Amino acid sequence: MRSRRTTLAVPGSNPRFIEKAQGLPADEIFLDLEDAVAPSAKEDARKSVVAALNEGDWTGKIRVVRVNDLDTPFAYRDVIEVVEGAGANLDAIMLPKVQDPSHVQWLDRLLTQIEGAMGYEPGRIGIEAQIEDARGMTRIDDIAASSPRLETLVFGPGDFMASINMKTLVVGEQPPGYTEGDAYHYILMRILLAARAHDLQAMDGPYFNVRDADGFDRAARRSAALGFDGKWVLHPSQIDAGNTIFSPTQDDYDHAELILDAYDHAINVEGRGAAMLGDEMIDEASRKMALVIAAKGRAAGLARTRTFDPSGN
Repeated sequence: MRSRRTTLAVPGSNPRFIEKAQGLPADEIFLDLEDAVAPSAKEDARKSVVAALNEGDWTGKIRVVRVNDLDTPFAYRDVIEVVEGAGANLDAIMLPKVQDPSHVQWLDRLLTQIEGAMGYEPGRIGIEAQIEDARGMTRIDDIAASSPRLETLVFGPGDFMASINMKTLVVGEQPPGYTEGDAYHYILMRILLAARAHDLQAMDGPYFNVRDADGFDRAARRSAALGFDGKWVLHPSQIDAGNTIFSPTQDDYDHAELILDAYDHAINVEGRGAAMLGDEMIDEASRKMALVIAAKGRAAGLARTRTFDPSGN
């Protein structure tokens, strides 16, 4: 599973931002052809995105392009021009405003045809589906099962808040007057459950007030605590905080690896179904929980600082 702790949004029509993004520590960069690009600039933006994918240095980053949604006249040309021009240097296409599994299936079929025509590896280019309104949320389980190319479900808070008439103008923040809990809890859990049921990653959307570091921190910790894999970032200043929040701590990572080692030793060496790790009893449930933390730590590039001692010393 690819690490997507932070996904940086970059306008596909801004060469300066595209060049700068290549040196930033976000796990994923998506070059945007949708909201960040004016209709009159979309054709030129496609050309800029193709050139950037082919000529830029994106080492260590997931390379994604967000195309326009299917209700626009731009979507099919976005996919064809970008994938034909730079498919060999592209990891995934992000499809916004997904309301129905047929949207993802349309993109899957078009990608398959382009891969065949261009001689690309079949099925290599993934899909990220952005859930941005009430209709998409009601079909989210079907959307999550719609294509083997699907890698992530992404929450699009701005359009979603508008679609349900949420009483706020601050994207990612609690609506004024909502004082009992978290107004986004059901939405986030619904996305997370659909993602996990189909072995997908779940991405939280952006926090628009890029100058409010505490607000971003609060919103990111909320979704990270639930189990989300990462969050969109709109400004370089949000990247380090996002990477830290969606990574396990060094202590938690070491502890998870020790649980895996201790449980493996108990099962395969001692022939027991449970074991003690210090004062902690561990079993199969412990192993499953540790696998999650260990996988996140490995994906984040953490290195172990403690080793398992079967003697307990």
